[in-house]
Amino acid sequence: MSLFKRIFSKEKKETLDKGLEKSKTSFFSKLSKAVAGKTTVDDDVLDNLEEILVSSDVGVNTTLKIIERIEARVAKDKYLGTEELNAILREEIAGLLAQTNTGNETEFSIPSDKKPYVIMVVGVNGVGKTTTIGKLAAQFKKNGKKVILGAADTFRAAAIDQLQVWADRVDIPMVRQEMGSDPASVAFDTLKSAVAQDADVVIIDTAGRLHNKVNLMNELTKIKRVMQKVVADAPHEVLLILDGSTGQNAFEQAKQFTLATEVTSLAVTKLDGTAKGGVVIGISDQFQIPVKYIGVGEGIDDLQVFNKIEFVDSFFK
Repeated sequence: MSLFKRIFSKEKKETLDKGLEKSKTSFFSKLSKAVAGKTTVDDDVLDNLEEILVSSDVGVNTTLKIIERIEARVAKDKYLGTEELNAILREEIAGLLAQTNTGNETEFSIPSDKKPYVIMVVGVNGVGKTTTIGKLAAQFKKNGKKVILGAADTFRAAAIDQLQVWADRVDIPMVRQEMGSDPASVAFDTLKSAVAQDADVVIIDTAGRLHNKVNLMNELTKIKRVMQKVVADAPHEVLLILDGSTGQNAFEQAKQFTLATEVTSLAVTKLDGTAKGGVVIGISDQFQIPVKYIGVGEGIDDLQVFNKIEFVDSFFK
């Protein structure tokens, strides 16, 4: 029986459990070896735990925080058995996630006082950016919102075409121009169209070229500035898409994008195909940016709103 009150529907919870299965299995097989033959949480156990957390892509800094918290509890409670370690780990990781992810959202929602609500999506090619935009648009539409997409990644023809496939699939209008067009011009046209059509949500795709951060920064700044000519406080959200299966590389991408622009939320994709689910914990903690969505499968409904309680519950189940 779960210690946490059920928030997600049974079907959604099962998807999350399945999506985190590889990460959970890998983590706990390592943990069981680390405590084999031990009865108390001693220095050896803590050293092994530190190694396990780092190798699970939680990240060094976040791992040290978790170890320090457990050390403090061991010192305070004097005697802690290894059978209690799971419960303690669970509580401390939930506590860390709570510092950044303050809400317990379960549904795809937007603020009611912003119309249109403008989301600018950033991330390198190959992280699942276009797929995430398509799934996100589908979820907003399912919730009765009028959505418009903007194909401002004009650097690659494939990016425009991929987004068009998703727009057609979920039957949502998309504003596009030719490859090589000014991305800011596409964003401007998209917002003009959204205002004219009384749309609720606008999702703007942008190019993810990290080889030249100065150009990336200038491009994103220009897109923002031009959008504000139509919607004064746009974008309302800058969503960074990260591929969870790349582990430490996702940390590096988060670092580079947060230097290039103000990122306000994160989506971590491809968690179902990897044992690196710990990256969600580390990235959330290190960058102090809320993880808003996680991808736990291929299906259109397998993009989930990140809920820290359900995530920890599935990870430690």
